[in-house]
Amino acid sequence: MTTDIQLAFAHPEERSHASASADPRDRISLRDHVVDVDIGAFQKERGQKQRVMFNVVVEVRPIAQPLNDDVDRILSYDRITEAIAAELAAERLNLLETLAERLAERILAEPQSMRVFVRIEKLDIGPYKLGVEIVRSRAEAAVRVMGSDGEESAVHPLVVHLDNEAIASDGLSGLLDALLRRGMPLILTVGLPDDPRAQTGHKPTQRRIDLLAIEQNAWALAARDPRCVVVATRTEMDWAIKRGQSVVWAPSKMVLDAVDGPKLAEPVGLALWLAETMAASGLVVHGDVALPAGSRVPVERAPS
Repeated sequence: MTTDIQLAFAHPEERSHASASADPRDRISLRDHVVDVDIGAFQKERGQKQRVMFNVVVEVRPIAQPLNDDVDRILSYDRITEAIAAELAAERLNLLETLAERLAERILAEPQSMRVFVRIEKLDIGPYKLGVEIVRSRAEAAVRVMGSDGEESAVHPLVVHLDNEAIASDGLSGLLDALLRRGMPLILTVGLPDDPRAQTGHKPTQRRIDLLAIEQNAWALAARDPRCVVVATRTEMDWAIKRGQSVVWAPSKMVLDAVDGPKLAEPVGLALWLAETMAASGLVVHGDVALPAGSRVPVERAPS
C-alpha cells in the first residue's frame, strides 16, 4: 500500500498517477535533467553556478485525431527543456519556488497541457538534495486586470462559504460589509438547504440533484441582499471580479464541465476547489464544519 510519506518522496510521475481521476490523462515526463544555474538567496550562492535537477511530468489532452507519427500533433519533450532554458535565461532568481511557479505557468501555456508536476532540487548544497515540488492545473489562473498605468496585474478574490445560519441571519448585510472591507472581490458559496431533497440511491444522479439544491440555496441568498449576484460560469465570474463585484456561485456548470472537477457535491470541498481554481487569496468558512486539510490556499474559520 502506498502511504502519504512514500508519495511525498516519490517521483512526480508516481504522484500524478496517485492523484489521477477515474479517467486518467496521457502523460509525458522529463527525468533527472541537470543544469548549472546561478540561483539562491544567500550571498555565497551569488555568482556561483550550482547543479540543479529538474523532474517534470505533464498531463496532456488526449489526441482526438490519428497521430500519423507527426511530431506537430503532440507536446514535444523539447518544449519542456526549452521552457526550463527560457525561464533560467529570463533573470537570476533567489528561490526555487519562484522558478517552479514560472516554469509551470510556461508549460501550461502549451495548448496540450492540462496539469503539470514540477520538482526542482539543488544538488551541491550538502550531502543531500534540497528541493521544491508543485502541481498546477490549467484552471488555476488568477484573473488579470489592466491598471490605469497600462500594466496587467493579478486579482485574487476572497472565497467565503456561508452556512444556512449565516444566510438567514439578520446580520447578513453587516457580515458582507465586514468582508468587503478586506478590499478584495468576494465569491460567496453556499451549501445544501435544510429542506429535504430527492434521494436516488445512484451517485451520478444524486450528485446532480445535490448541485441543483445548492444552486437553489444560492438564489435564496441572492434574494436577501442585492449585492449577491448569482453566476454560473468562469466568464461571468471573471467579468464581475474585474469590476470588483461580489458574486454567489451556482456550481453545476463549472463542476460538471471541469476535467478535474470534484466528484462529490460536498459544499466545503466545492468551495475549496473553487478557491484553488480562481487562485483566491483565501477561503473563509462559516459554520460548524470540518476545515479541509492540505489546501493550496489559506483556509480560516470565521469567528462565531
